Amino acid sequence: MNLPSRGVSAFCALIHEECEAHKEAAERRLALFKYCFSGGDVIAKQEVRVNEAIHAREVRVVDEEGGILGVLSVPEALRAAQERGLDLVEVSPASVPPVCRIMDYGKYKYQANKRAVEAKKKAARIDIKEVKLRPKTEEHDLLFKEKNARRFLEDGDKVKLTIMFRGREVTHPEFGTVLLEKIAEDLKDIGVVEAKPVMAGKTMSMVLAPTKTAGKQGASGTQPPKS
Repeated sequence: MNLPSRGVSAFCALIHEECEAHKEAAERRLALFKYCFSGGDVIAKQEVRVNEAIHAREVRVVDEEGGILGVLSVPEALRAAQERGLDLVEVSPASVPPVCRIMDYGKYKYQANKRAVEAKKKAARIDIKEVKLRPKTEEHDLLFKEKNARRFLEDGDKVKLTIMFRGREVTHPEFGTVLLEKIAEDLKDIGVVEAKPVMAGKTMSMVLAPTKTAGKQGASGTQPPKS
C-alpha cells in the first residue's frame, strides 16, 4: 500500500501516541501490582503523605486486604479509611493517578523499623579468629585450643583452624586432616564446617562457622553439655 509522505508521518505519529498511552497504562498497572504483592515495601524512603497531607484530587485506592477499590476522590478515600479506623497512605505518588493504600500507618512504621534493625544485625561484620596447631598436638594442648575455638564461635565469630607442618611432617598431611576432623566433631554442637581442610604449602586450614544458636549461647553465658 502506497501512502503520501504526509500520510505516513501522521500514521506513525498516531502509532507513537497509542504506544505511549499503553506504556503509561502498563506502568500504572505495574506500580499497583508491585505494591499489592510486596506487602507494602515499595513505599519510598522519602517523606510519605498520609491522610489530609495527600494533595492529589483523586487516587487509586487499595484496601487493607489488597483489594482494589478503584479511583476515588481524596475525600471519598479518606472516608473509606476512617470507616475502617485506618489511615490513607500514598504509596506510589508518581503513578497517574497516585496509588494509596488503606493501612495502619503507625503499625507499618513500627514493622519497617523492626525489619531495618534486623537487617542491620545480619549485616554486622563477622571476624575470623585463627587457632594454630601442630599435627601432633598433645591432648591437653588440644583441649585448650578447642576451648578457645568454642569461645570464638559462641561470640559469633568464624574460626580458622591452621595446622603448621615442619620438615618431613609435610609428607603426612593425613595427620592434619584427621586432627581437623576430630576438632570439627568435638565442636559440632556449636560450629559447622564452612571450608573443608585444604593444604597450602606447609599449612593445612579449615574454617568453622557458628551455628544459628551459637551467638545466643554466648550471650547467655551458658555452655552446652559435653558428651
